[in-house]
Amino acid sequence: MQYGDYQPEGQHLEYKKQLTDTFEKEVVAFLNSREGGVIIIGVNDQGQLVGVEDADALQLKIKDRLKTNISPSTMGLFDVVMLQDHDKLLIKVIVASGSEKPYYLTKMGMSPKGCFIRIGSASEPMTSAIIEELFAKRVRNSIGNITSRYQDLTFQQLKIYYQEQDFTLNEQFAKNLELTTKAGEYNYAAYLLADKNGCSIKVGKYQGTDRVDLIENQEYGYCCLVKATQAVLEKLNIENKTFTKITPTRRIEQRMLNPIALREAVINAIVHNDFSHEVPPKFELFSDRLEITSTGAIPAGFTEDEFFVGHSVPQNKELMRVFRDLDIVEQMGSGISRILQAYPKSSYHFSPNFIRVIMPFAQTEQATMQATMQATMQATMQVTMQADSVENQVLLFCQQPKSRHEIQQHLGLKNRDHFRRAILNPLLESGQLLRTLPDKPTSPNQQFYTAPVDGVASNEGEV
Repeated sequence: MQYGDYQPEGQHLEYKKQLTDTFEKEVVAFLNSREGGVIIIGVNDQGQLVGVEDADALQLKIKDRLKTNISPSTMGLFDVVMLQDHDKLLIKVIVASGSEKPYYLTKMGMSPKGCFIRIGSASEPMTSAIIEELFAKRVRNSIGNITSRYQDLTFQQLKIYYQEQDFTLNEQFAKNLELTTKAGEYNYAAYLLADKNGCSIKVGKYQGTDRVDLIENQEYGYCCLVKATQAVLEKLNIENKTFTKITPTRRIEQRMLNPIALREAVINAIVHNDFSHEVPPKFELFSDRLEITSTGAIPAGFTEDEFFVGHSVPQNKELMRVFRDLDIVEQMGSGISRILQAYPKSSYHFSPNFIRVIMPFAQTEQATMQATMQATMQATMQVTMQADSVENQVLLFCQQPKSRHEIQQHLGLKNRDHFRRAILNPLLESGQLLRTLPDKPTSPNQQFYTAPVDGVASNEGEV
């Protein structure tokens, strides 16, 4: 029995029948390559499925080995996920290209016995000359190495976000999350994640297609970057209207922007922004498009075509690690491919210091747009007038599709079972709340939205 669409081992793919003593060697080789790579455990060299036993324990063991056996730190540079193929469980380890090359086996040191590079389908020792060359180019201006100008930082907001994911940040959390320099001081990543900072993300809105008539300018920031990111996502989700057109045969609904691509573009712009220049990304809404501009350039050594392949090269591994812990970032390296499913490569514009993504709005009739906006306002007002209970708070909040976690967070409820039994299920059974994926009620991508009021078009959209 073969694994999926079997591909032979190569520059970016390695199969392992089981976790072996040479595992870290393969990871080091991918970390030191330009594009990173993937290791599948539970598949032999011929691509035949053998599976793994106790996959949960194996995941934990892999994470622990990568954290402790490789230097410099690999935190934020790898992802470990469980797969199922036929009746076999597999482990997929996604390894990004690191920015602090050369990476090496800690016990062997920065030497040919500890440093490896991927050549074809093999991991080969580096020469001393290559090791010295890579070390000379090592990036030293990353936000993990820059000392925060302020050291009296607090992290209550970050701790709340971790608690909502059933994690508790202990007294050593700053060190564990790599928010300190080698000298033990808070670094710039810590500054961005602190309760108060000087980073503010702007969302501007213009009347027309140029920057002449600015009609709205919101700032989301001076707080934990996670909180600012969630605020920007919420703002753009509100702006991303659903337009409805009734035809003789069916009702056609379309959102201005593809919601999946929009979310990925926003998170990519923030997580991969070059904050060492102290310039945050910005978001600009025009009458016909959204423009997202982030500071930075294509990773060193990459061409534009290679950029679009989707290899993960994190600009800020400390932010990447936190955003993945909080389930804001999904599988590593998936962002660009999801955006390109909805928008062409020509949507990206590169310059030496900035990357801009231009996402055009879907073509809709102006009359339909105005009618839908008016209907949405009326529906919101009706729900607002009745918002005197928890159930009505949910209906008001879900005028735009929301996940189960977002609704619970909005209500301040932590008990998932109570929320489902006492609030969510009754609203679904009464038809007041609807699923975005009705055919897949247990899907992890499931969201919920308020049913149309008196025939008013809803803002249903698959997110």
